Amino acid sequence: MSFKIVVLAKQVPDTRNVGKDAMKADGTVNRGALPAIFNPEDLQALEQALMVKDQVEDAEIIILTMGPPRAVEIIREALYRGATSGYLITDRKFAGSDTLATSYTLALAVKKIQPHLVIAGRQAIDGDTAQVGPQIAQKLGIPQVTYTEQILDVNLDELKIRRRLERGVEVVKCKTPLLITVHSSAAECRPRNAKLLMKYKHARSVSELQEESKDYTEMMTNKPYLRLEEWSVADLGADEEALGLSGSPTKVKKIENVVLAKKESVNLTTEDKDIDYLMKELIDSHVIG
Repeated sequence: MSFKIVVLAKQVPDTRNVGKDAMKADGTVNRGALPAIFNPEDLQALEQALMVKDQVEDAEIIILTMGPPRAVEIIREALYRGATSGYLITDRKFAGSDTLATSYTLALAVKKIQPHLVIAGRQAIDGDTAQVGPQIAQKLGIPQVTYTEQILDVNLDELKIRRRLERGVEVVKCKTPLLITVHSSAAECRPRNAKLLMKYKHARSVSELQEESKDYTEMMTNKPYLRLEEWSVADLGADEEALGLSGSPTKVKKIENVVLAKKESVNLTTEDKDIDYLMKELIDSHVIG
C-alpha cells in the first residue's frame, strides 16, 4: 500500500506588481493583469512532500490545484521537481470563490483521492488569510497541524512534526489521515530536475490539447503520464450554490501596492538621542506604554 500525499498548490498573481487594473468591477482579482507564479509557501509544502518521498520508497505525491486552465502550469512545475501526478480543478462555476467556497471544493477533491497526508502552504500571497488549509481539515473531519517547519518521522499511521511558533518550536505526533500547513521558515523547494523536465515537458491538460493544433493522440496513448487530468463541478459532485460568488460571503473591496516613500522613513543610530526619539514615537503612537 503506497503512502499517498496530496499537496495543495495555487497559482497566484505576483502581488509585487499590483497596478491600477488589478481589480475587476465585481471585487475579484483581475488575474489576467498580473504575472502568475507558484505560491511560495506551497512550493515549500511540496518540498516537505518530496522529503517524505525520499524517506518512504512507495510514497506518491499528487498535486491538487484549483483555478483557470492556465493553472495547470503549477502541476508541470511540481512534476519537474519530483511529484508523481496531479489534478486541475477547473470550471467557470468556480470563478470568484473565497476561502469558504475554495475549501469546500478542495475538500471534495481530497475526499475523492483519500490520501494519508494533505500538505498545504500556510497561506497564499494573494489573500494572506491562512484559512483554506484549516477549513479543509474541518470539512474532512481530520486532525491538522499548522506552522509545520519539518516532518521529522513518517509511517503509515503517525507523523512526527516540528512546528515553528512565535517564541520557539514544538514537536508533536499526530495520527493519519492528517492535514498540515507549512510555515515560511521551512526548507525551500529543490530546483527542477533535468531528467524530469525532459520527461514531462510535453505533459498537457485536456483544455490545452483542445487549443493546440498538434496531434498528441499517439503520444498520449504510449505515454499516459503526459495527460494531466481535469476535474469539473460534475466530476466532484459539488453543490453549485456553494461555489463561486454565490457560495462566497467574503468580498474584496480594494487592493493596492503600498510603497513607503523616503519621507516616511527614519534612519536611527544607537546613540542615546535616537533611542529616546524612538521610544517617544512608540509611546505616542500607543505601540507600547
